[in-house]
Amino acid sequence: MSRIRRHTPPRRRPVRNAVIAGTAVLAAALTACSGGSGGSGDGKGGAADLAGAKKAQISVNLTGQQAKAGEPVKVTLASGKLQQVTVTDAKGGKLAGKIAADGRTWTSDRVAAPGSTYAIEAKDDKGSTAKAGFATVAADKVNKLSLAPGKDTTVGVAQPLSIVFDHPVKNKAAVEKQLKVTTSDNTVGSWGWMEDYSGKSRVDWRPKDYWKAGTKVTLEADLNGVDSGGGWFVKDYKTGFTVGKNQVVKVDLDNHRLKLYRDGAVVKEIPVSGGTPGGDKRSWRGKAVLMSKEGTINMNSETVGLGDAYNKMVDYSMRLTWSGMYAHAAPWNAAYFGNTNHSSGCIGMSDANAKELYGTVQVGDPFEIVGDDTKGPQAVNNGYGEWNLSWEQWQKKSALTGASTTVG
Repeated sequence: MSRIRRHTPPRRRPVRNAVIAGTAVLAAALTACSGGSGGSGDGKGGAADLAGAKKAQISVNLTGQQAKAGEPVKVTLASGKLQQVTVTDAKGGKLAGKIAADGRTWTSDRVAAPGSTYAIEAKDDKGSTAKAGFATVAADKVNKLSLAPGKDTTVGVAQPLSIVFDHPVKNKAAVEKQLKVTTSDNTVGSWGWMEDYSGKSRVDWRPKDYWKAGTKVTLEADLNGVDSGGGWFVKDYKTGFTVGKNQVVKVDLDNHRLKLYRDGAVVKEIPVSGGTPGGDKRSWRGKAVLMSKEGTINMNSETVGLGDAYNKMVDYSMRLTWSGMYAHAAPWNAAYFGNTNHSSGCIGMSDANAKELYGTVQVGDPFEIVGDDTKGPQAVNNGYGEWNLSWEQWQKKSALTGASTTVG
């Protein structure tokens, strides 16, 4: 950084702002009172004021047209104190930041994004202003993501926030730090990392317990400028949803009954038939989450490794796992409803009962399934299987030392 130069000009002349190699000169507003009866009486009043004027300099840690992305912007003043610093990108977005206690430096809260141009304007406590600028190198690879649930949706009490990334995330802690969950009732929850069923990187935010009905949830993923280790993020993301009715579906495969609870009371009981015991056709047990309501779909046993056992159109299909477990209408199995498990792994019921259940359940409703002869709990990434982990087990899947997050 250049030294502060004291300068007494022989006459008033405008001083131009300068930007040289990342250093900007703050142009002092040189003003002297005119002479006459209001002067000091020695005829040197204006000159004395100007003798005390000086130029100040700022420097910026990022300079030129190929600056490194992913670092905070730091503006430093040679002498005096900064009053305000504004850093604006080409789209009009601003980087917020803070002035240090000594007033000499300003540092942005967030980092400079790749492939971006920034303009800097700094003001000191004397009213002087300087401008500078730089541009960052473009990203060699961009990472993107998909969010669930969808924006402005209403979901059940077991629905987690889920983010799946296009490319592998190696810098998990750096990414997780930029994910902010805000709730209307101070819900306690934690992020947990996993490999998605598709093989991609995934992170979910699960409450400690089921959501409370009516909770409003917002996710702000301030990722612009973050290096995931598998590509740069070049934008921020935001989504939000509302938790709907407090509904829980409980399935007892030993007694072949499904009960729908609302606010703790049974509102519907349905005879069902689950997966055939003793082999690969057994159902999963544990806590599943209704992932989607898919209506009428084709189910082909070859897609789930069961040979040519079936290939048919199925109505009122409610997906519970990626591996193909559904609750759905199964009129061909009517003789077994309420007495025998005789399906290929799904929870089947009559057309009438399936239609009513389909119209009542919400995406995100939990299905709590019990039964002695089952496959066991679904894997954490096979749909939303995180509810089969204890709270302590789930916290350990956070990249930030398993610390839970409470945000009001």
